[in-house]
Amino acid sequence: MKRVTSIGGVFFKCNNPEAQKEWYAKHLGLGMDKYGTSFEWRHSDEKERKGFSAWSPFEKDTDYFGDASQQYMINYRVDDLEALIKQLKEEGVTIVDQMEIYEYGKFVHILDGEGNQVELWEANDDVYGKMVNAVTK
Repeated sequence: MKRVTSIGGVFFKCNNPEAQKEWYAKHLGLGMDKYGTSFEWRHSDEKERKGFSAWSPFEKDTDYFGDASQQYMINYRVDDLEALIKQLKEEGVTIVDQMEIYEYGKFVHILDGEGNQVELWEANDDVYGKMVNAVTK
């Protein structure tokens, strides 16, 4: 079974997310929407099929990353989240929450070997691609 297939996103805490988005847009040319940006890429085994990786600054006091001291969270894309959750449970990995399902994919949070929260995402790229307002290519 395939597990992680790529990076789904990078999320980080900062003092002023809006100012950070403006800085990255101005100096590094990232296109921005209210969440940050998404990087578009192509699947290696299906060149016509688009994929996306998100980049998003969060308020420094967000609890979305789990532990308050965690400054960033990485989102990993997976092919079959339900099967992977089952396998991870059998391996003793801590599953933080229940799988959530949205139009643009399925999500769950786990803890890595040092207790950092990471997010797993089974993406629906067709829907996600229509939702994003900023894509950096």
